[in-house]
Amino acid sequence: MFRLKFKYIFFAFLLPLFLYLGLYTWNSRTAALDRFAAYTGMEFAGLILAPGKWAAARTRVLWNRYFFLVGTAEENERLREKIDRLKLERIRLREKASELKRVQSLLQFSPPDDWDYEGARVIARRLGPNAALGTIFINKGSRDGVHRDQPVLTPEGVVGRIYKAAPHFASVLLLTDPNSHIPVLGQNSRTNGITEGQGRGESIQVRHVPRNALLFSRELLVTSGLADIYPKGLPVARIKDIELSELSLFKKVVSEPLVNSDRLEEVLVLKRNEHSDPLPLTSDESRILE
Repeated sequence: MFRLKFKYIFFAFLLPLFLYLGLYTWNSRTAALDRFAAYTGMEFAGLILAPGKWAAARTRVLWNRYFFLVGTAEENERLREKIDRLKLERIRLREKASELKRVQSLLQFSPPDDWDYEGARVIARRLGPNAALGTIFINKGSRDGVHRDQPVLTPEGVVGRIYKAAPHFASVLLLTDPNSHIPVLGQNSRTNGITEGQGRGESIQVRHVPRNALLFSRELLVTSGLADIYPKGLPVARIKDIELSELSLFKKVVSEPLVNSDRLEEVLVLKRNEHSDPLPLTSDESRILE
């Protein structure tokens, strides 16, 4: 019984003590256990800390990328807005340059003797009670010296004549309207005729040209000065086609206007100088131009 207790005490207390003292003595001489503990502790700490460090680094990278992407997106949005503003500015400058070119062309126009001109801007087409007619609406009226039957043109050619004038605005009857009649003559042949509009987008007929009268294809038609509404020599149209018929004493002459009224933005209104006196209209001229 005593032996069993001794063995139990020896294995339970004394043997571990001897082993501990032996290892302590051996470790104090060699420091092997210290190195083992240090290496083991570092490895264990590394195994614990490395994933956390990696996770923290990845989180920091992803966070930085998120802010970078957010900042990049905001910068891209600012750049897009700047590009849009620059595009609008370029369009505005192009429009200004185009307008300046048109205005310079108008300013270079030299009116005929005894005539002056007033520049006007086209603000509408076929407006109000005159919408059934081929008309344009301009921003000058009687207060600016604009009155009925005054010629309206551009440096390229005749546009029409003032149809009605209010104090600040006026309507212009275009030469393409069927109610428009302009006495013309061939610039080279000097043959007389009267233009008659055929409607928007259509050619212009030249009436009352005798069958045996001289007239050339592609000849320029200019105002003849008859009826004293248009001064003589203003370009009106160019002959497009000439046909003869055995049933008519007159040629069928088709011409095309020099000015595209659908693209008009600025026009000139001719005004007779105060010291010049208009010639009286004959009864035939008055009837034709009504």
